[in-house]
Amino acid sequence: MFRTLRPYQLAVDLVLAALFFLFALVGAVLGNLWIDLVVTVIMSIALAFRRLSPGVALIVAWVASITQMAGAGTVPAFSDLVVLAVLFCTASYGGRAVRWLGLASAGLGAIIATLYIVVLPLIVPNGPLSQSSNGSYLPAGGDLVRSILLTLFGSLAVLGLSWTLGLLARTYRRARESRRAQTLAEQIVVVEQERNRIARDMHDVVAHSLAVVIAQADGARYAHASNPESVDTALATISTTAREALGDVRVLLSQLRHSQGESPQPMLEDIDRLVNQMRASGLVIAREEQGSPASLPTGQQLAVYRIVQEALTNALRHGDTEHEVRVLFDWQVSSLVVTVTSARSDDGVPTPGGHGLAGMRERAILAGGTFSAEAADDRFVVTASLPISSAVRA
Repeated sequence: MFRTLRPYQLAVDLVLAALFFLFALVGAVLGNLWIDLVVTVIMSIALAFRRLSPGVALIVAWVASITQMAGAGTVPAFSDLVVLAVLFCTASYGGRAVRWLGLASAGLGAIIATLYIVVLPLIVPNGPLSQSSNGSYLPAGGDLVRSILLTLFGSLAVLGLSWTLGLLARTYRRARESRRAQTLAEQIVVVEQERNRIARDMHDVVAHSLAVVIAQADGARYAHASNPESVDTALATISTTAREALGDVRVLLSQLRHSQGESPQPMLEDIDRLVNQMRASGLVIAREEQGSPASLPTGQQLAVYRIVQEALTNALRHGDTEHEVRVLFDWQVSSLVVTVTSARSDDGVPTPGGHGLAGMRERAILAGGTFSAEAADDRFVVTASLPISSAVRA
């Protein structure tokens, strides 16, 4: 029944009601009618409650209006303007029932105002409303009907306009809140997408680096007895890989803390360094390129790099490292097809529901391409196809 208002809103309403009471009180005193003073007090209370409780304000305004009309033909006063503010608030702030009661009050008030202003002077000829400014009585007959219609439609227009403006204010306020909620939801989606991207990058960096470190550590342990010199090479590779992984992780963590621009991302030219790093880890890699290379957008280059990185990491972890891994870049007219073929080991293949395959598929789809990973005989084939626009090809 009572709405929650902020302290400053409640203070504004109370001050406005007090100022209105003081201003209307002057007219009531000059009119020398006690009924005007009572109506002024009641209308001031309705004005103070119009936003705090539109339903209560509507009831109080009706009490004031009935009191005024029962006051022996009292003429309309300045305090009657409160009715317009109350009708506005019933439509703008009231609940469903109060809102429609406000509309009904506007219609009923227009009818009562017409009867009070036009018909009552004929019934009470000695009242203050019974004579016009030149002293003649109000017209009768056809002129009376015209006066009733003009007064009725004029009252409906004034009272109905106040209610309609309140409804428009309510609609505008809800539309603004809806836009604010939509903006907040979009921000949440953007943040979630960014977190997923960072999680994918974190997985790619950590999984790839740990795979290299593990392979080098195992190789150094086995070769220690027969070839001690290879231990230094393995340790150097481990150190370099771990240092690069630490730098990448720090970049990703900084992205989690701040939103300051884009950090440098690996591109197609960094794939050679990636291949050499994986060769140092024990993989036998043959890289081939067919067709005429094109300059891909940054997002697609990052997607290609991460897909190749994850495919080689899976080959190192799950494949047979004694056999060659083939990396093929097929530059076609409208697409780049990247194929990574590795030998399957007895341990099996990457789990189809694992994060690595899911991340590669998601990166390819986000770059506008397609992705597939499947076992073919004793080989495991990863294929990613990314589109090349005609403008880029030109």
